[in-house]
Amino acid sequence: MLQLARSLQTTKSLSSQRALLQSLTAKPARINPQVISRRPVATKPLYESHIPLNWFEHAFLTVGSALRAVTDPRRADMVAAFGELTAGPCLPRLRDRMLEDSEGRRILVERPRVNTETVDMERLAGCAEGTFGRAYVTWLQRCGVTPDTRAPVHYIDDPELAYVMQRYRECHDFYHCIFNLPVNVESEIALKFFEFANLGIPMAGFAAVFAPLRITVAQRGRLYSEFAPWALKCGGTARSLITVYWEKRWDQSVEDIKKEFGIWDAPEARWSKPLSEAKTATALRQRKESRAQ
Repeated sequence: MLQLARSLQTTKSLSSQRALLQSLTAKPARINPQVISRRPVATKPLYESHIPLNWFEHAFLTVGSALRAVTDPRRADMVAAFGELTAGPCLPRLRDRMLEDSEGRRILVERPRVNTETVDMERLAGCAEGTFGRAYVTWLQRCGVTPDTRAPVHYIDDPELAYVMQRYRECHDFYHCIFNLPVNVESEIALKFFEFANLGIPMAGFAAVFAPLRITVAQRGRLYSEFAPWALKCGGTARSLITVYWEKRWDQSVEDIKKEFGIWDAPEARWSKPLSEAKTATALRQRKESRAQ
């Protein structure tokens, strides 16, 4: 394995690449580095976080990340890597959908990012009740998460397609919010069903098939009887959400957004924090901001 890690010295992020490969297996492997080093692809990174791979590295990481993602879904780095490595023709199709839509074309031109540096959380806390902006900041408060946890894309060679994947990844929490779903295993699986039906992401389909094996029989029963039928029907008939410029809709009513996109609420989910507690925290944040001004 150390020999394999040394063969990846031509990539930009050597330390992270070595850590990724070493985490896939603990057993040493005898591999001739001269064979691996005959790279049939260019090794110069095409964007800041890009890590070019040759065919062997691509295949090795695909299999390894799939195994890790199944055995330990908490390994977000493995899940992200598997999603990129298996995207295949899905990303060009999503890019084409964006090009066919005026809102989607604007996203591709401006390339917005979703994190606490680009999104004014204080402004969202001041949005009117019932708007998407207010709902999003309340959802973040209720789930105890931030939009800063999405890893950058590494293994997609085309810069524009890499952005499409990044956009999909960073908009995932918007789907949680608009469908009123918390961050837990059942809700994540339900959204994977939706994403596969709506976007065709192969990794989402993979997760929808294998992730239910890790939940209880009761949870699996409700998933297949309630959440999966909702997700497949809603995702299959709704507007392709990759074309939505969510950041331009902070002040729009959540109900109006649902009607426009042809989506509807998911079955009631299990929350760990009451909505009233999250709303109180959001209102308190708004009052503090008002006093500071």
